[in-house]
Amino acid sequence: MAAERGESSEEVGTRRRSDPWKVAFVALLVVALVCVVTWLLLGSRLLVVREVAVTGLERVSSEEVVAAVDVATGTPLIRVDLDQSEERAESLTLVESATVTRGWPATLEVEVVERQPVVAIRVGEDYRLVDEDGVRIEDAPSRPDSCPLVRVTGEIEGNEAVSAAADIVERAPDSLISRIQLIDATEPEAITVELDDGSLVEWGSPEGTDQKSDVLRVLMREHPPQEDRVYDVSTPDLAIVR
Repeated sequence: MAAERGESSEEVGTRRRSDPWKVAFVALLVVALVCVVTWLLLGSRLLVVREVAVTGLERVSSEEVVAAVDVATGTPLIRVDLDQSEERAESLTLVESATVTRGWPATLEVEVVERQPVVAIRVGEDYRLVDEDGVRIEDAPSRPDSCPLVRVTGEIEGNEAVSAAADIVERAPDSLISRIQLIDATEPEAITVELDDGSLVEWGSPEGTDQKSDVLRVLMREHPPQEDRVYDVSTPDLAIVR
């Protein structure tokens, strides 16, 4: 049938014998491409760290983050250990979390989330603004409305009572935050919240913050705050107003 198509058996045999050379050529081409890509990623000066770009900063300086990440200029981007870089950035006191990514062709990108003040604790004549872990963010001569005053005993950083108070602040109704005069967490299982109108919230233990916040929101809507009014949400299923 090869002869009917105008192709002799000799020509067919020659073409078939040449096929392995085509396969070999393609294989060599693939190997060459892999070598070039590997060289570009690992050996060339084209895809290396030339800049560390840091975003999300307010209190921490870019220089501090760059120094903490500790990736030398000229390091091939592909060789940067992103996880270790993130851990080093997060070792900074005011850094809550960091995300490190490769910005091809020559930038290491660091996105920082800083710790934010949630509550205030009186220290001497000033107010220490701390986050939910009790980490000091800054000291201020006056208390911001967004950071209710908290009373605790013992060390501030790592104090579970501080975490409980911060949890209340983060989940309480927005209309309540600026009205909180004091969160007394000196007894972590019997937390109380004093409002600026003289009313009091008996919060109880730190557990069930979400449910207690929802119940408190309903109670305050049905029974507006006033002096000497007490909202007891320590047992949210049996909450009372007196």
